[in-house]
Amino acid sequence: MKEKKERIRQINTENKIWMIYLGIIALSLYSNYFEKRYFLCHDLCAKNKYRQILIFIFVILVIVYLYFFLDNYDDVKNLSPCESQKTKDLSKLSLFGSGLILLSGIIFLYIAIVDTDINVEIAFN
Repeated sequence: MKEKKERIRQINTENKIWMIYLGIIALSLYSNYFEKRYFLCHDLCAKNKYRQILIFIFVILVIVYLYFFLDNYDDVKNLSPCESQKTKDLSKLSLFGSGLILLSGIIFLYIAIVDTDINVEIAFN
């Protein structure tokens, strides 16, 4: 029963994260407006707004990616010795994958902060 309650809690949290992703999509479209304005009109105010929104997006994404990494870490930490080898292997691979996604989010955030000239196109899924 405890495992079912925990899984329901995880699903509810994931549903909230999906809503965050919808917000990120809207913010990305909004930031693209400023990016286009900067490149077409050389509007420095638009450039700054674009960078601020982009940095905000990646801060939020790093937090989301950190949540999934820690959730996967807890899953691996709480694996029972009775679990099948397949479950153990897949849980560890999931942790590894979420770690790579977290690392990519941190790298993209770093690029967004450091690239003040907006020379590097960064994309995320």
